[in-house]
Order: sequence, then structure tokens, then C-alpha cells
Amino acid sequence: MNKPVRRIAIFCGLLVFALLLRDNWIQYVQADSLKNHKNNHRVDIARYSQPRGNIIVEGGDAITGSVETNGIDYKYKRTYKNGEMWAPVTGYASQVYGTNQLENLEDGILTGDDDRLFFNRTVDMLTGKEKKGGDVITTLNPKAQEAAFKGLGDKKGAVAAIDPRTGKILALASTPSYDPSTIAGAGKKDAAAWKALDKKQNPDDPMLNRALRQTYPPGSTFKVVTAAAALENGLYDDIDEPTKSPLPWKLPLSTQNLKNEGNIPCENASLRVALRYSCNTVFGKVGDDLRLDKMREEAEKFGFNKEQFTPVRADASVYPEKMDRPSNALSSIGQFDNRATPLQMAMVAAAVANDGKLMKPYMVDKLRAPNLNTIEQTQPEQMSTPLSEDNAQKLQEMMETVVQVGTGTSARIPGVTVGGKTGTAQHGVANSKNPYAWFISYAKGKDGSSPVAVAVVIEGSDTVRDDIAGGKLAAPIAKDVMKAVLADQK
Repeated sequence: MNKPVRRIAIFCGLLVFALLLRDNWIQYVQADSLKNHKNNHRVDIARYSQPRGNIIVEGGDAITGSVETNGIDYKYKRTYKNGEMWAPVTGYASQVYGTNQLENLEDGILTGDDDRLFFNRTVDMLTGKEKKGGDVITTLNPKAQEAAFKGLGDKKGAVAAIDPRTGKILALASTPSYDPSTIAGAGKKDAAAWKALDKKQNPDDPMLNRALRQTYPPGSTFKVVTAAAALENGLYDDIDEPTKSPLPWKLPLSTQNLKNEGNIPCENASLRVALRYSCNTVFGKVGDDLRLDKMREEAEKFGFNKEQFTPVRADASVYPEKMDRPSNALSSIGQFDNRATPLQMAMVAAAVANDGKLMKPYMVDKLRAPNLNTIEQTQPEQMSTPLSEDNAQKLQEMMETVVQVGTGTSARIPGVTVGGKTGTAQHGVANSKNPYAWFISYAKGKDGSSPVAVAVVIEGSDTVRDDIAGGKLAAPIAKDVMKAVLADQK
């Protein structure tokens, strides 16, 4: 072979090698990124070429479905049962706008594309059956969810309920809400509905999951964390001994007195009395006596300063790492820069109710193949121990006093032991806006264990400002949720 021909042959060989290299790079290295690329329309066509698997709640009822359409590209679209009520759990699956929340996180199972369903896909292909998606079995209690959603009504707010013994999320409600069915298709009505849900068009932001993705000043509900810190750090051992809390009590490094709400017996009040009447002076001084590091450490044991994955992500609740003494004292009563999601405050109540053990919250019980075989089962997992068993039971006594004879009497359930804490958190510059109404609670079953802990926050309502209080607005909702769960325990 002469030299010019040899050079051409080598050059052509390099071109073939480069082509093979590029082809393998696309097929194997870039396969996933190309498959999931936002402009790859074939993926969406395939996703809706058969019915999706369902999201199922406790008791076996599906809260999703699929319906055949007359569209050119998409054969099926997603449907939702009581979509507004369940939207904070399911999220949406839209032919145009994609997926979010459980619909997104478990998309592989629901479409049948998950690697764990390879055997099922192979059998269906060999037998000529239509490919099917698997199911997502959640921990949600439909009666508790209904009680939460109906209780919120036309108020802006959220409810989170947990089984303290396992961490199972029993209810997750957020209002105002939206029906994911209205944006599931690719028509003009779906586009108009999507536009109407945009925060720029709708300041109420109905697509915001307030139970997981909105943090609020926790107000006096945070005093439960402060009381736990006092007990755990040995500041006080007896919940009925007088505290060294003068009245008035001046904020440290300040000329300003910390005020209580009304003429209540807070001078040297015991921890039990202080929680019953919600004494700012007592808990502000407790926080100052313990200092920032100990307060933050206790808050973090309850889950603060860390995102939670249920598997849907919940925003991190915050206890600031850097504050001066007055700010730490105010944060100890839930009124400075600390913020919490409703899920986080349900976790606080759950840890107390579960004798100091905080279980990791989760909402997916198991993933199920189309042939009804279990692919994955969630096992309860202890997350931390914010309190010793002894101190948790002391705090239970305090919270039960709040419901029996304190600010939380609206949550009393005849024949049932209920513990709780109210909160009314200031909102706006110089408290110029309507405050947030909070209530956290738990109820005990006949065996003494607690099957439910609840947190309720009311962000906005048509209630007169002077009547906005956790005991009036939030506690009755928590009561109904607890009753719904207890009824299922019988």
C-alpha cells in the first residue's frame, strides 16, 4: 500500500473509531440525561401511553386514577379523587408541566419503568400484555386527612399529624389548595388553570405545601422545646418547684421588660404553671439561663436546622446559630428568628408523647409491583432522643395540664388523655399583621401509648384580630384529627 492510500485508510479508521466512541458515549454515558431531558417529548409520550399506577391511602383506597383521552400524543391522563384534599400528598402529574412530590419521586414505580420492575416488564412483553405501573401505598389515614382539610375550611393554614410510635404521617393538609386534575392534561383549560395557580396571579399560592414547605414563627408552642431543654440540662428537676423568675423580668443587656399576655401568675411560677398560662417571663429566662448553645442543641435534637425527607422534602426549621442574649431569650418563647414547619412542630409533640424517642417521619409505607408483590417496605426508624423517658413523662404531665385546665381546653376529648400547647405568634413589623394561631397536641390510647400527634397552624382567616388564638382557632381542628385517628384504633 502506498503512503497516500495508507494515510487515507488511517484517517478513515480514526473517523470510524470516533463515530463508535461517540455512539457508545451517547448510548451509555448520556442515556439517562437524554432520556430525562426536558425537551425529549418522547419520554412524556411513553409516560402517558398506559395508565399510571396509583397512590393508595390507608384502607386500600386509591386517590389517583387514569382516564383515556382523545389526544394525538397522549393516550391517558392522570385523575385525582378529592384532589384538593390530597394535593399536599400526591402532588401533580401533568402531560405539560411534569410531576412533583410523590408523583415525581415515585415516577419510576408509577410508570413501570423502575429497574425493580424489570421482571414484570419482561413477563408482560412475552405474554403480550400492556405494561403496567406499580402502586405507592402511603401511611395517610383518610379520616384524619378529611378532618384536617374540613377543619381548615376557608382558612389559610396547614395540619400535620404523625403516629409517634412509628413516625407514620397520618395527615398532611394545606389550604388554600388546588385540584391536580385541572392541570393534568394538555388542553387550553389546563393551561388556563395552571396560569391561575401561579403565585404571580394568585397571591394565596394554592400550590404551596404549607405543611412541609412553609416555616412560621412557632410562638408559644416552642416553649415545649424550651421546657425540654430546662429538664434535660438539669436547670429544673421538679416541674412543680418554683422557678427563679421575677416579675417583671428584664431582657438581658436591655432596658426592656419581657411582657406576659395579661395578668397571669408568672412570678416564680413552676414549669407546670408556666406552661399552663404560657408565661413569657419564665421561658424567656430559662432560655437565657441555658444560653444559646444548649437551646440550639435541644432544638436540633427535635429536628431543627435540618431538612426532612418523607420522602417529599420538608424545609428545614430554624433555630439560629448566632444570636445575642436578648434574641436567644425571645427565640426561647418562639418570637424572634426561629421558624418551624407544621411537620416539625408535630415532631416535637410526637417525641414528647413517645417517651422522648423521636421517630423519623415518613409517608410511604411500601411500593407494590403490578402483580401485588411488595418491592420495598419502609421500616420505622428512630431519629433521635430529645428527652429521657423520665423527663418526657414530666413534660407530658405539663402538656396534659394545659389541656385540662389551661389555654388548651378546646382540645379536650371525653375519656381520653390529651396533652397540648397553644401558641399565638406575632406577625409583621411591630406585630402589625394578624398573628398566626398554633396548636400542638397528642392523644393517648387505652394502653397509654399515643397513636397520634398533631400540629395545626392558621396563617390567615376572617376572624377578628382580638379573637385570633391557638386555643380558639387551631385546637378544635387538632381535636377532630385526633378523634378520627382514635376512632380507627377501636
